Amino acid sequence: MAWFKREKKGIITTTEEKKEAPDGLWNKCPNCKKPLHQAELQENKYVCHYCDYHLRVGSKEYFEVLFDNNEFKELFANLTSGDPLSFNDNKPYTDRIVESQAKTGLKDAIRAATGKIEGQDLVIACMDFSFIGGSMGSVVGEKIARSIDYSIKHKIPFLMISKSGGARMMEAAFSLMQMAKTSAKLALLSQAKIPYISLLTDPTTGGVTASYAMLGDINIAEPGALIGFAGPRVIKETIKKDLPKGFQTSEFVLEHGFLDFIVDRRAMKSKLGAFIKMMNN
Repeated sequence: MAWFKREKKGIITTTEEKKEAPDGLWNKCPNCKKPLHQAELQENKYVCHYCDYHLRVGSKEYFEVLFDNNEFKELFANLTSGDPLSFNDNKPYTDRIVESQAKTGLKDAIRAATGKIEGQDLVIACMDFSFIGGSMGSVVGEKIARSIDYSIKHKIPFLMISKSGGARMMEAAFSLMQMAKTSAKLALLSQAKIPYISLLTDPTTGGVTASYAMLGDINIAEPGALIGFAGPRVIKETIKKDLPKGFQTSEFVLEHGFLDFIVDRRAMKSKLGAFIKMMNN
């Protein structure tokens, strides 16, 4: 005799009555591969609650994590890239910009805003990797320069959140010029005795690492972030040797003296708030 008896056969739910899980409700941790509910992930500051892996997020999420009550005023929102070289690889650069803007809803690879963190005024410029790999073009350099000018004018500390693959090849020398431009502006910020905090996230590479990302009064990073100039594959092929374990992770970079400390994203707001209060007093 069977343990159970099926009273009705077949699937009786009609197509109209079937319920689909809405898009964006679930995510998957790239590290431990476990499913993550979007609401829980958001509450945990986009950090996996199984393995503490810090998921890659953009300016929208960082502003949400850092600004008090997610209240801020965006600065210089309408700056967009030109095409000074009429660059064309397998498609025109102008088409690539329009495509990226439509796909991401961003104007370029950086957003700047001012608001309060733990009650302290702060200007944040945050890069978005989803926009052409967070590459540094003339708009990125200009927004950073203008954000620094705003900080100097209003005597507000400046936080730079870097997340980039490096200089934008479609703008060639115009892109590389942003390294000198932003470094010169940061020298003015230093002369004005206004704090500059550099936060390096996964990944921070190329010309960004070689300029403003490493020039902070304090340089901090998230756990496990890739930080370097050339990528590990390029270095390995060049020197023809195996690289040390954990090479170019934030922990490796901290151990070799390039960072001041590593901060978990869940503790980021309180740590930054405490540092700014200390500097302001």
